[in-house]
Amino acid sequence: MDITHDTVAGLAPKHVAWWFRNIGGEITIDGVRMSRYLAWHPRDHIQWALARPSPAGGAGPGARFRIVEAFGADPAMRIDVVEEVVRLDESGITLRNRLAGVELTRLSHDFSAAPGGTAYVSRLTVGCAVAGLAQVINPLLHRFVFTEAMGHAWLRHDVEEVGLLQHLVPLIHPDFEPARLH
Repeated sequence: MDITHDTVAGLAPKHVAWWFRNIGGEITIDGVRMSRYLAWHPRDHIQWALARPSPAGGAGPGARFRIVEAFGADPAMRIDVVEEVVRLDESGITLRNRLAGVELTRLSHDFSAAPGGTAYVSRLTVGCAVAGLAQVINPLLHRFVFTEAMGHAWLRHDVEEVGLLQHLVPLIHPDFEPARLH
């Protein structure tokens, strides 16, 4: 599934990458203190945790993120996964989930400079690409783990959360300066 989002207004790719490196922690909005992850999507997000820091420390390549969400706030659309950070830099973030060394999911968010902000493209792949295994594993994944209905719910969820970044990052980035128009 692919999404080409509207431009994330006012944020440069460095700001979006900063968000993902600093997604842990808290934020105060209208006098209410909450986790940054919950503020990012108050209806669907349940929990984010750094399950394992990157070799360099913190959230970066090699880290593992625990992500708990319910798309559309629907318990039937709940995911609870631990994903490895493969890439996290100003070009984007890529997360993958593997079982016994076989990649089952990959989520990439790609960032690039655009007039007035950041171009942001998301791609979620659910399924195994290993010949022989794919014919057995993928129908099971799509029927019991990540259904077509969950895919549609994820599409909406991702559009909603990306749309909130332009409002959240300026509240907490230590030296935020809006991206300039090209």
